[in-house]
Amino acid sequence: MQSSGTRMTFQLQDNHVGESFFDGSFNWQTFDDPSGGRVNYVDMPTAQALNLSYTNGNKFIMRGDDQNVVTSGRGRNSVRIASTKAYRDSVIVMDIEHMPYGCAQWPAFWTLTNGNWPDGGEIDMLEGINTHSLNLGSLHTSAGCTMPDNRDQKGYTDTTDCNAFVNGDSGCGTSFSSPSSYGQGLNNNGGGWFVMKRTDSDGVSMYFWPRNDKSVPKEVRSNTGSITPSSSWGKPEGVWPTSQCDFASHFTEHNIIINLTFCGAWAGNEFGVCGQGDCNAFVDQNPQAFTEAYWEINSLRVYT
Repeated sequence: MQSSGTRMTFQLQDNHVGESFFDGSFNWQTFDDPSGGRVNYVDMPTAQALNLSYTNGNKFIMRGDDQNVVTSGRGRNSVRIASTKAYRDSVIVMDIEHMPYGCAQWPAFWTLTNGNWPDGGEIDMLEGINTHSLNLGSLHTSAGCTMPDNRDQKGYTDTTDCNAFVNGDSGCGTSFSSPSSYGQGLNNNGGGWFVMKRTDSDGVSMYFWPRNDKSVPKEVRSNTGSITPSSSWGKPEGVWPTSQCDFASHFTEHNIIINLTFCGAWAGNEFGVCGQGDCNAFVDQNPQAFTEAYWEINSLRVYT
C-alpha cells in the first residue's frame, strides 16, 4: 500500500477466478455451525462430488443441496470456505453474479479474525436472511468500539455499538440503499460489485455497484494491478470511521469467508415472515425450496 495525502493505492495480491478457488487458497470448513444453523458443512472432495462446489467456465459456484430430504445429522449439506491467507489494511473486490436467496437461508460474505473472536473483530460485507431486500454491512467487536449516528454514507444506520456482547450481537450495522444489493434484487440484475476498504487509520468503507451501473470505476470492473479508492468513486454505502473506535486494537488480520447456512440464530429467529412453520423442519423436508441457494462468483480480488 502506498499513500499520497489522503489517497491510498493498494497493489493486487490475490486474484481468485474459477478453478483457482480450488488451488489451496481456501479451506472448506466442516465444523459445527457457530450460529446454530441447520446445516452440514462438507469438505472440498465431498462438495465437488455432490456438485456443491464447481466451476462453470471462469465462474466459481458453491451451493446448498437442493436434491435431498434431510432425515438425520446436522442438517442440509452446504459449503463454508475460508481463505488460507489473512489480511489487515486491504481492499477486497468481489464480482458476484448470483447469491443465495430464499426462506431459511442465511448467506454471508465476510472477514473474521484469525485470533479470538470477537477481540479481533468481524466485518460483514454481504449478509442477510430469508426474503430481505437490502444488504446489511456490519462490524462486530469487543467492547469500546462505537460509531457516530450521522456519517457520510448512502446507506442507513441501523445500530452504532459494535460490541458483540450487547444488543444480541447485532454489531454496528448499515443497511445499503440499493434494492439491487441483496437477494432477488441482486440476482435479477445480474449481480454487481462489492468493495470493502479497511485500514487502521481510516476504518472501513463499503461500496456497491449494480451490474449495469455506468458509474462503476474501471479499476473495480477490471482486473487491474492496483486500486486507489477516492472521492471519484462516489459516496460509500457504509462508513465506519475511527473517531470512536481504535481499529488497530479492535481488528487483527482477517481471513475471508463465504458461506451459506440455514435457520440458526438469525434466519431461524425471524423465519416467521415466511409463514412456513418450523424453520428446521422446512429445511429438512423441502429440497425444492433451495434451487436459488447458490453463490456464483466471477472473481474475488484482494489488494494490500
